[in-house]
Amino acid sequence: MTHSSNSTASRQRRRRAAGPANPRTQAIWAIAQLLVGAFIIAASFNLFLVPNGIASGGVSGLSIIVKQVLGIQPAYTQWIINIPLFFAGLWLLGKRFALKSLLGSFTLPLFVLLTAHWPPPTDNPLLAAVYGGVGVGIGLGLVFRGRGSTGGTDLAAQILHKYTGLSLGITVVCFDGLVIALAGILISPENALYALIALFVTSKTIDLLQTGLALSKVAFIISDRTEELADAVLTQLDRGLTELDAHGGYTGQRRVVLMVVVSQNEVPKLKAIIRSVDPGAFVIISQTAEVIGQGFKIE
Repeated sequence: MTHSSNSTASRQRRRRAAGPANPRTQAIWAIAQLLVGAFIIAASFNLFLVPNGIASGGVSGLSIIVKQVLGIQPAYTQWIINIPLFFAGLWLLGKRFALKSLLGSFTLPLFVLLTAHWPPPTDNPLLAAVYGGVGVGIGLGLVFRGRGSTGGTDLAAQILHKYTGLSLGITVVCFDGLVIALAGILISPENALYALIALFVTSKTIDLLQTGLALSKVAFIISDRTEELADAVLTQLDRGLTELDAHGGYTGQRRVVLMVVVSQNEVPKLKAIIRSVDPGAFVIISQTAEVIGQGFKIE
């Protein structure tokens, strides 16, 4: 059983959505995110990772190793690898999946080529690993939000997953691990360690971009005055809530548990409401990584 507020402000807030609704506009928005993301990846790659020889996995990391060993520009190596991978994906995975990576496979090396002359802001490899990891993570996060792909090891991982049964996570780790191991052998073990730092920072940045900074809280409230508490939350906090049927583990007595999701800055107000209505209520407040639906933004 779910309560909802009737206020106009609440209804307007619950209509919010991050992305445009029109299909054509959605497609344009997705392409824009992919292009901006690819540019940020290329800029971070050339400003931080290439000058310091930090090969943090994937085709980009492999292109850094090739540059260090053979002196070939990374953009050319990326095209040389991405083009056959694209056609292999087209043949083995089908047109629909391969076409998703078409734009990213060609534009990312292009942006890498266009930003290759940019001077690096630091020659400290630790700073380069951190800032390069953040930049690449932001770029990849935008690409993923646009449901795109930059090709490369994404395609290779999908092919390996399809024909070996290994999970996608394992296949990606295998490819990235192989590149970092090669960096440790062909460049230096120290550079491989910096590459691990950059890869870790990238993964955490992607997660942060996907879930957002505004972490929400979910509260479970057990009280003998549930009706009063529900009304107080609806009127004073302007949040909907849900009543869950429960039974006491010891007494077997039927209880009602109120579940309400609030933003982090609403937690003190929720606690004050609970204290004012039922100081003896049992409350569990836990953190949620992402909330999608009424009253919260859909990313």
